Amino acid sequence: MAKQPNKTAAGTNIQEVRQQNAQSAQAGAAGQFGTEFAAETNVQQVKQQNAQAEARKAQNSSK
Repeated sequence: MAKQPNKTAAGTNIQEVRQQNAQSAQAGAAGQFGTEFAAETNVQQVKQQNAQAEARKAQNSSK
């Protein structure tokens, strides 16, 4: 098999990988990594669930 420029032995396109890495680095630097998880979190609901869990824990420990 003749070696092709910009390809690894496995056939990976080196330029394409470098471009994807650069885009990934830019997204991380801009704080975009993982923001979809934060956007889906309802803080009030989490606080309410935590309060209910604490109340149940206190109720169970007093028995």
